[in-house]
Amino acid sequence: MDPLIERLAALQVSSLCDADKGLAVIDPQIHAMVPGSRLAGPAFPVVAHDDHLPLLVALRLAEPGSVLVVATDGHRRAVSGELFATEALRRGLAGIVIDGYCRDVAGLRALGLPVYARGSTPMAGSTRDAGTFGGPILIGGVEVTAGDLVVGDDDGLVISPPERLAAALPTAEEIERAEQALLRGMAAGRSLPEMTNLDEHLAALAEHRETALRFTV
Repeated sequence: MDPLIERLAALQVSSLCDADKGLAVIDPQIHAMVPGSRLAGPAFPVVAHDDHLPLLVALRLAEPGSVLVVATDGHRRAVSGELFATEALRRGLAGIVIDGYCRDVAGLRALGLPVYARGSTPMAGSTRDAGTFGGPILIGGVEVTAGDLVVGDDDGLVISPPERLAAALPTAEEIERAEQALLRGMAAGRSLPEMTNLDEHLAALAEHRETALRFTV
């Protein structure tokens, strides 16, 4: 696995967002259909309009480790389900993200491959339009180009060029180390406020001085 992707996969998406407040966050209506999902990988953009043929083609074209990122442009039929997720897992893909709908939720959850969608519907589309691939596409309010990195967990998804995520990574890792220290402190009986500069921060705010809330563990 690429070292950058490996490090991203170990992080919470919230930590990346804390490290870079300008990261492109996908519309939270596109959510994990499989609880406990965590994914990181390069985007393979797909356009599929009420037709799941593009997904079948994409499953053959996408490189192992990649994430199928599917724009349906507001169409309402399922474009992926258990069979496609099983093939994605067999081919070593990292997951599937759909700005639209999937189906076979019970099967997806049993399978465990990360799948994100706006929801589920039992009605699938046709198999008459081969779709388009490679992007750029718009998904959940974010423009996605082939090679952008997708990082997701139960909190949601961010998609960004690799260099921007790489720049945020050291700070995100430090945030997680600090949060683990806070959790250990609370487990040992310390209060969360006492492990921050809360009083100093409140005083500075009251005096309209520049300030930031910090961990002091």
